[in-house]
Amino acid sequence: MKLSTKTRYGTRILIELALQVNQGAIQVSKISLNQKISVKYLEQLLHTLKQAGIVKSVRGPKGGHLLAKDPDEIFLGQIVRLFEGQTDLVECISFPEKCEMSADCLVRNAWHDATSVLYEKLDGISIADLIHSNGKNNPAACASL
Repeated sequence: MKLSTKTRYGTRILIELALQVNQGAIQVSKISLNQKISVKYLEQLLHTLKQAGIVKSVRGPKGGHLLAKDPDEIFLGQIVRLFEGQTDLVECISFPEKCEMSADCLVRNAWHDATSVLYEKLDGISIADLIHSNGKNNPAACASL
C-alpha cells in the first residue's frame, strides 16, 4: 500500500497542531509555513479533518485551527481510513464479486490477514505516541511523514 499525500500531510497537520496544543488556535498560514504545504491544499485537508471531528476551527482575530480531540485519541489507522477510503490491500477482500477467483483464491486470506495486521498496528499508534517517540518537539522533524 502506498499512502497518498493526503494521508501523509494530514498526519503532519495533526502533529503540528498537537505540538502547539497549549498555544491556542493555529492559523493556516503558520501551519503552511511550518509544514511546507500550500494554503489551498492545507484548507482542503483541514476541511476533511473538521468533518471527521478531529480538528475544529476558531473564528476571529485570534482564530485558526486546533485539535478537537486529545492527541492520544487520534490514531494513524483512523487517519489512513479517513483519507484513503478503500483500506484493504486488495479489492477482493471487501468486494469478492470483483474477482471471479475470490472463492477459490489461495492467497486472498493472506491478503486479508496482512491488512488486519497492518491496521492493528496503525490503530495502536496515536499522534501523542509519535510526538513522544520523537523525543523533541520539532514539527520540522515530521517532514518525512
